[in-house]
Amino acid sequence: MVKPSTEKSNAQVCRLRHYALLACFLWTSFYLALWLLNGGIHIKQFQPPRPKPVPQNNSSSIMSAFDMGISDEEWERLQKAIEWPIPDQEITRLDQSTSPVHSTFSIMGLKESYKVGEKISVAITARDHRKNLKRYGGDFFKAKLFNAELKASVYGEVVDHRNGTYSVALLLPWEGQAQVFVRLEHSSEVVQILKKYRDSSFPRTHFNGFFEGSGPNKIRISEVVECNLKWGADGSWSKGDCCCEYKDIKTGTVWQCERPKKLSCDKLVRHSGGRLENPLHLFEQQLFTKKLTNVAINGDKKIINVLPNTSAIGTMEKCRSGMMTPVPAGFYLKDVWKSFVCNTRQFSPAQMANCLKNKIVYFMGDSTTRQWFEYLERTVPGIKRMDLHTHPAGGPLMAVELKNNIIVHWRVHGVPLRFSKVMPIIDLHYISNDIDEIAGGPHAVVVFTYCAHLVFHPITFYVYEVAKIRQSVVALLSRAPETTVVIKSGNTAGLKNIYQSDWHMLQLDTVMREMFRDIDGVIFLDVWQMTSCHYLREHIHPGPVIIANEVDMLLSYVCPA
Repeated sequence: MVKPSTEKSNAQVCRLRHYALLACFLWTSFYLALWLLNGGIHIKQFQPPRPKPVPQNNSSSIMSAFDMGISDEEWERLQKAIEWPIPDQEITRLDQSTSPVHSTFSIMGLKESYKVGEKISVAITARDHRKNLKRYGGDFFKAKLFNAELKASVYGEVVDHRNGTYSVALLLPWEGQAQVFVRLEHSSEVVQILKKYRDSSFPRTHFNGFFEGSGPNKIRISEVVECNLKWGADGSWSKGDCCCEYKDIKTGTVWQCERPKKLSCDKLVRHSGGRLENPLHLFEQQLFTKKLTNVAINGDKKIINVLPNTSAIGTMEKCRSGMMTPVPAGFYLKDVWKSFVCNTRQFSPAQMANCLKNKIVYFMGDSTTRQWFEYLERTVPGIKRMDLHTHPAGGPLMAVELKNNIIVHWRVHGVPLRFSKVMPIIDLHYISNDIDEIAGGPHAVVVFTYCAHLVFHPITFYVYEVAKIRQSVVALLSRAPETTVVIKSGNTAGLKNIYQSDWHMLQLDTVMREMFRDIDGVIFLDVWQMTSCHYLREHIHPGPVIIANEVDMLLSYVCPA
């Protein structure tokens, strides 16, 4: 076998190698020159892909501060106050969400004993259903310290460190034993859903409008249609020339009802709550299941021993307007609320009558202020309800006590209002309009709440309405500075779903506090903490023992000690 010669081919390979080395040298020199001209090499850090945004049908986000009746600076401040962390990624599986089973809490540096007035620190660690540590915040935890035998409890504010860990500083306000209790009300994934639908134009609730009038042959006929709020760039839940519109002259709020087939728009006479509409798709519904909602998490069950302290805690300062609400705002001991805001006291029936002597009390808002009206009606000696021929749940209501010249009113706020009872539409007044009709003075006590029925609607609408109320309160205090004006905060509720979540309530409560923060002469009565830490099961209508403590707080401001 003859082998081919390799001499010629070896010479060609050598020449190619020389050319390649020369080319490499030239390219290297070229890039070195560029490097020197640009001052060195700049290495761009790796940027992880942005999370896929949650789809939104958002009509409220494009509402301007001007549309809401506030300044750009205030709207920026409000947005900062209610800002809430959300997941940094799109959640597509249930096991990626926060698990109440695998999330835990621990007491940091637990000692054998403490003294009254000291604090303990509690650390909360969130994990998903695969026991992985969560790396972002946004979970809605609630925490408290309690002693069931003493009927004692105190609220703890949860601080979100935005990395899956949380902390709570719990005050030890009573002598004896105590335990820590922590629950996961909503995972951060659920909060993200709550926020998405709150900011959208999706109508989670509908209302009924009852029209009555003369039909053919003067026979009285009636029609029931759906109604709802008109708000945002999209206008309403129905499009086109669909509806009758009812615009309040003073507030500018627009209410819409589908146009009746037989009757004209001016024949709207009554109102009630209507159907609920669930926007959740199947995966979102799984995140809202009861086994994942408002569930106690595992943690340190050790007994905390609290010894007496020679230094007293609390305050003896008289209750007045302009006082800040600390955390905690107080605590329960033997079912009596001890306030850290000011010197509150328990009122006997006779003391209540004496406190309210020559007073006119105006309760406004929803059924939670009606509970206060009913408590006074049951407790103040000699007070009697007047028959105004209205429904006892819908009002308006009025009670009088002639001996001490006491008059107590209650009226529900205007639409949107989700009462199951059918009510005359003419009896539904906007709070700001009612305040404008009050002369005020040292005899007048104005108490309002505005929260529970607004959780179904965009927060921009809530800001708009609160701005109107604030304007009326400022005018009232300008013409009658001695008027007592009390804002009752929102309270925790029993429902923890897409319709009525405590997260919604807390957000609205924060807005109300912020918008009245700098208004002189206004009393903000915090019942959020009072309902959040009590042993009774949370309910939109708190139990009698809580109502009694709330009214004692109110009267402590009306008649400070």
